[in-house]
Amino acid sequence: MTKTPLLLFTACAPLFLAAEPVSAEIAIDSSFPGGNIIVVKQEGDTVFLKPDYRDTKGQWFYWYFRTTSGTAGKKITFRFTEGTPIGVRGPAVSTDEGISWKWAEQQAADHKSFTYTFPTEEGETRFSFGIPYTQANLDRFLSVHKENPSLKKEVLCKSKKGREVERLHLIKPGSTPRMRILVTSRSHACEMMMSYAVEGIIESFLADDERGRWFRENTEMLVIPFLDKDGVEDGDQGKNRLPRDHNRDYDGTSIYRETAALREFVPGWSGGKLTLALDLHCPHIRGGTNEKIYLVGSENPAWAKEQDRFSTLLEKSITGPLPYKASNDVAFGTEWNTAKSYTAGLSGSRWAGALPGVKLATTFELPYANSQGAEVNASSARAFGRDLATAIRSYLEAP
Repeated sequence: MTKTPLLLFTACAPLFLAAEPVSAEIAIDSSFPGGNIIVVKQEGDTVFLKPDYRDTKGQWFYWYFRTTSGTAGKKITFRFTEGTPIGVRGPAVSTDEGISWKWAEQQAADHKSFTYTFPTEEGETRFSFGIPYTQANLDRFLSVHKENPSLKKEVLCKSKKGREVERLHLIKPGSTPRMRILVTSRSHACEMMMSYAVEGIIESFLADDERGRWFRENTEMLVIPFLDKDGVEDGDQGKNRLPRDHNRDYDGTSIYRETAALREFVPGWSGGKLTLALDLHCPHIRGGTNEKIYLVGSENPAWAKEQDRFSTLLEKSITGPLPYKASNDVAFGTEWNTAKSYTAGLSGSRWAGALPGVKLATTFELPYANSQGAEVNASSARAFGRDLATAIRSYLEAP
């Protein structure tokens, strides 16, 4: 967590110095898990701010802050001075300390600012470019299932800052699985929407229904919820991190503890039974393909064939509110998915695809806010996770 003292008007960056005293007593800070903001200045009822890029190469768009006082009854405009870091549904807003969120559905046409009218009673309001998911979310989710004997929480490793990196095993006690499944998420700290999809996948495995029973009788699933635990809790961008992106850290000697531990643990755990590996991500902030769910195509013809088979099954499995079309997948050699995108190192799905026994290893991208016109939120993302689970079963059952 970024340790920033709460002031009448604070900034996340330690080098920030106000040019002149702030006239209005608006308290803004990011001193909580996942928090990220730099306050530039205030002019009347307009606050100028920007994301804290930290060790990101170039600009990205993750931000998350709260106001705690000085806003009662006011109409405040928040304007970003760099980039266009507001998504297609405006900011996400929470008035219960980040437990529940809704999209404001309001912003300027240039994606640089939004205006919010605060209630007359003073209180905390949180704003984020997406719907955050941090350790507290995972802990609440796991507490619901803590008595389920088919869910076992282990520790993959300790992060650089000493945090435990969870390794979740989904397996029926005493069973001998025919197949194993690997699900990884949050290689890029800011890509929070897939964390809700991960919940949906886990719920499907544990459910007391025919699908859940099939999973428990036939498979073991290994889930790594946070591959960049420190980045998630500290509120980092994560994407394009220097000196190396977490999702390009799978060849040579890994420089991050999480990827090094994963590479060491999975081959032995698999025992040649790892059949399917899904690495879950979110794309860029808006526009075109970034507002569609898609699979990232492989340059390997054999892998691409298996990806096509899985995509067809997933399209047939959709029952939730988020649409998916196999035709939206980004084939290798198109859009950003070219050889140039992988020159910085081996990605997680490419590494997993080379492990013994693996039939399919692939990356999926889930938009932050809008998927072909449908709203992406915590509930709809969980539903997509359940649809993914249905497709996983169909794929593994097929001859």
